Amino acid sequence: MVEHALRHGAGRRELLRMLMAGGVGLAAAGTILGRAGTALAQTPVSGGHVKAAGWSSSTADTLDPAKASLSTDYVRCCAHYNRLTFLDDKGVTRMELAETIETNDAKTWTIKLRSGVTFHSGKTLSAADVVFSLQRHLDPAVGSKVNAIAKQMAGFRAVDPLTVEVTLSAPNGDLPTILAMHHFMIVADGTTDFSKGNGTGAFICERFEPGIRSIGRRNPNYFKNGHPYLDSFEFFAIADDTARVNALLSGDIQLAAAINPRSIRLLDRAPNIVQSRTTSGNYTDLNIRLDLAPGDKAGFAEGMKYLINREQIQKSAMRGLAEIANDQPVPPGNVYRNEELAPKPYDPERAKSLFQKAGVLGQSIPIVASEAAGSSLDMAVIVQQAGNAIGMKFDLQRVPSDGYWSNYWLKSPVHFGNINPRPTPDILFSLLYASTAPWNESRYQSEKFDAMLLEARGSLDQGKRKQIYGEMQAMVANDAGTVIPVYMSSVDAISEKLKGLAYSPLGGMMGYAFAEYVWLER
Repeated sequence: MVEHALRHGAGRRELLRMLMAGGVGLAAAGTILGRAGTALAQTPVSGGHVKAAGWSSSTADTLDPAKASLSTDYVRCCAHYNRLTFLDDKGVTRMELAETIETNDAKTWTIKLRSGVTFHSGKTLSAADVVFSLQRHLDPAVGSKVNAIAKQMAGFRAVDPLTVEVTLSAPNGDLPTILAMHHFMIVADGTTDFSKGNGTGAFICERFEPGIRSIGRRNPNYFKNGHPYLDSFEFFAIADDTARVNALLSGDIQLAAAINPRSIRLLDRAPNIVQSRTTSGNYTDLNIRLDLAPGDKAGFAEGMKYLINREQIQKSAMRGLAEIANDQPVPPGNVYRNEELAPKPYDPERAKSLFQKAGVLGQSIPIVASEAAGSSLDMAVIVQQAGNAIGMKFDLQRVPSDGYWSNYWLKSPVHFGNINPRPTPDILFSLLYASTAPWNESRYQSEKFDAMLLEARGSLDQGKRKQIYGEMQAMVANDAGTVIPVYMSSVDAISEKLKGLAYSPLGGMMGYAFAEYVWLER
């Protein structure tokens, strides 16, 4: 009775009068209200509209999961589509559109689909949709961001309407986890127009304006019983961190994603605001392209790794919201993490010697940074100051967030990137460091590394895989042109009325899938 009254807006005084009129004493009434309030906060409530703001967007925003590359893309794809599998809050692979995924040899996999699942268009999910969705990652014309990973899928066969057989070119025990990546969302067979976001997901796309905003409304035929709780949600980006925080404080939005550490103190003093912190492998890295000057000069990239003051970045730029990293992407907590690989110390004199060896000491080296790559501007200033102390001049070039990922990332000789968490070393290395990796930020090339990647992928011996991945982490840390100073804690700030936001190993905003799981307290 009390919970019902709370849901319909009854105030504390009204509830106390109601309880006392029923013969409940004042002390007991207070206890009942406390318990009812706690239960209400933990019990999902249906209805309501949420407005949420991320930090980056562009006119290249897409609803094609294969091409998704920004957080805004991932949020929308998670709302409109589903994957065959997903990762729970412990990093364990669970089934979503798949009912089971089984294999006897890690090479040939049988996927059984849930029955009765429908697309927003009314079409029933079938094996043909899964075959089409997976196969299109192999088409160069699609431009899939996970083409390098998908290439291991050598054969697809619809055994029956709800059964798919996937044959790999070589064994890979990680396939169910790989299929939990955002890019492997399932789309309808034959889809060429992705502007409507026709998926099986929790929200039907009502409006999509690339670089501006999107609106999704509740899918009444969603196969997950009770989900989503919201009637609708709106998502857009506010690139300026202060503006994003102010929008939350004013009540214009209920979720402000990826708050810069500079703004945390403001939030600490704000009533009715809750911080959701996640440290799951997200990082901003300094990328030195090894195929362009000055990165093609022996010693320059190594010198940058000794010039990075990781402790200062952790304490100053990140305000303590980070863990020291060692220039490779496998984070603490991962079972394959090489714990013996120490981060390079801050050693400006050694860096100076290496810059002299490279013949660049005294030159002006441009570093491109942007608000689009979280905390990169603060990091760049720290690097610039360290360089000044040894006679190394860095020209900090601040560029707009809009267009950063298409115009500067992967292209500028020295620039910053921002990488979202990935669940396995194989995925991280395949996307970022293999010779054919689509996001090879420093153009790292190593035939030995490529061979080791294949060897570890095909092994079912976990001890052997750990040893191989450990050596590969050391190769990246020492030889690649990526400087990863810290693993960043992502801080999403939310209204206290927004409930249900939980940790995800795939990053902040509940692994970008928050819209399906959150609710508004009434």
